[in-house]
Amino acid sequence: MTVHPGAWALAVLLGGSATALPAQSRFFARPMAQAIVSATSMDPTPYGGRLTEVRVVQPVLMGQAGLANGRLLGTLTLNLESLTIPDGELTLGAWGEGYVDRRHPHTTVHELLLEAPDLFGTRERGGRIGLVAGKGFVPFGTDDPMSRPFLRYPVNHHLSQILERAVLITQLERGPVLLEGALFNGDEPERASQWPLLRLPDGTARFGDSRALRLTVRPVSDLELQASIAAVKSPEHRLAAGGNVDKWSTSARWHDQPEWGERYLLAEWARTDELDGYFRFETILVEGALRRERWSASYRIESTDRPEEDRLQDPFRSLRPHHENSILGTGCWTLHTVRITHDLADPAGPLSVIPFAEVTMGSVRKTGGGIFDPTALYGRTSLNQVSIGVQMGWGMRHHRMGRYGTSHSRPEHSHVAH
Repeated sequence: MTVHPGAWALAVLLGGSATALPAQSRFFARPMAQAIVSATSMDPTPYGGRLTEVRVVQPVLMGQAGLANGRLLGTLTLNLESLTIPDGELTLGAWGEGYVDRRHPHTTVHELLLEAPDLFGTRERGGRIGLVAGKGFVPFGTDDPMSRPFLRYPVNHHLSQILERAVLITQLERGPVLLEGALFNGDEPERASQWPLLRLPDGTARFGDSRALRLTVRPVSDLELQASIAAVKSPEHRLAAGGNVDKWSTSARWHDQPEWGERYLLAEWARTDELDGYFRFETILVEGALRRERWSASYRIESTDRPEEDRLQDPFRSLRPHHENSILGTGCWTLHTVRITHDLADPAGPLSVIPFAEVTMGSVRKTGGGIFDPTALYGRTSLNQVSIGVQMGWGMRHHRMGRYGTSHSRPEHSHVAH
């Protein structure tokens, strides 16, 4: 897909993140950026022992702009991981888009959307209708791990989020209730430069072959309850020759800022069925964080089923396009992660410079049928990962990636880790 230079200029002007809009502002533009320098050691790795790497991860340039007192918004996120981690980031339990035990680099144009959070100007009457169109996250599941308080992405990333799609989202908000429905393309990207496929070679529409629905309720200001369903057509095969996927997600999220600091807690469950339930993958995750002045501590526990796929000569890559014969079984990953950080900048300011140390320990076991044997692959069933580094950002503290339109002006505080 070729992008006209004028479209890039418009995208740069109308780029951004999730933030509340000043009521008196007719136009605004807000840049953001982030990068993490980390040294990560994982033991064991597939068919080998300990491996240590130093990488720049999550390098993103972001922006948000608004017109007409916030009636029209734009979001742009450029992800430069194709330059810094072309072979993926060493990540315990990670999988997706042909990578295994490495988190895949995200597409370069990660988000590019136009948003009308109050299409008919009815907010003052207690309700509003929003419309969002472009490329980004589908309204399904929980926030992207990039905007949560850990370096390591959870194993359940591709069970709990649907990302990098062309989406058309309709939003209905009434008081504390937000209902979002979306049409999108089912195919996942195969490389960082790839755009969503809108039409198949025979002329059949690829965009709109998949759909999602998410309900979000805030019974009190600091508590958010979420439930989602999605039907995704052939995500692992770009030309729609693969199996379909049905997905469910529920979560509860608490986030407040008492006088002494900040508290965050997330509990989620999600399930993905492939081939009408022939393959079923479930996840349960609980994570939380506390901040007091410039120190914060975070903890996560998750138990997630991962499809264990046939690997290529590179043990960190799996067969693409994926098909049912390449799934060798299911591994159940139970992992505990602890993270300690100290913010060198003022937590109330836009700049963040956050040294961190993070440790993950846990195990993997075979569940169900198939020929997958974790001991044969890793040499043992217990695994660990240690990461140290520094996270640097500008304007990222209020960002919840994947929340668009009406979600921008819903109450939210700065995040513990960002």
